[in-house]
Amino acid sequence: MAQTTMLRRYLPATIVIAGLAGGYLLGLHHYLTLEFLADSRERLTGLRDANPILAPLVFAAIYALAVAFAFPAASILTIFGGFLFGWLLSSVLVAFAATTGASALFLAARSAFGDTLKARVGPRAAKLAKGFEDNAFLYLLALRLAPIFPFVVVNIAPALFDVRLRTYVAATFLGILPGVVAYTYLGEGIESVILAAHEAGREASFGDLLTPKICIAFAGLALVAIIPAIVRTLRNRRG
Repeated sequence: MAQTTMLRRYLPATIVIAGLAGGYLLGLHHYLTLEFLADSRERLTGLRDANPILAPLVFAAIYALAVAFAFPAASILTIFGGFLFGWLLSSVLVAFAATTGASALFLAARSAFGDTLKARVGPRAAKLAKGFEDNAFLYLLALRLAPIFPFVVVNIAPALFDVRLRTYVAATFLGILPGVVAYTYLGEGIESVILAAHEAGREASFGDLLTPKICIAFAGLALVAIIPAIVRTLRNRRG
């Protein structure tokens, strides 16, 4: 009985760790670069055009698995999505896929390490714990909005502080939306840069990236960065 309980507790986390290690051993990280995107543009768009329904679903599944296995690929995959499907469709795909993958990782971390890690971090995480205890939804929402901590860290941290799954899902989905839209818009802008350079018979240079669309995308990211400060100010005023 005890062995069965231990297996159920640690199996999800073991699968995550094995999947992450397997991804690196297979060299999947080499495909998650802008260089690969530029070199494989025609092949990727060809697959997309040949499979208009399946391609978005496969992309969403790959995205959810990458997040669930804690693979550090959220930003580049979001750009890939904007490149392949445009900012609107890819924003929807990424928002749902990222939330699904993050929730799976959250549940795995809570099952295996929640009580143990919470006991070990002790006073060093007191401030973080207080934030979740005061208002878990708003605190997690602020963490999602602020691109300060790595995505995978924010996926796992709430597992240490008894955050409810529905709270986690809602705050994650809403909190990642601004960044998702900005990065997919950036991806759509990169598509136009690659196409223009390809038509001119040359490789895209850094100067080519300074297009109005990409400048707007970076302005959006800058706005996302200051949203948490605005939220804190409004909350303090109400307090």
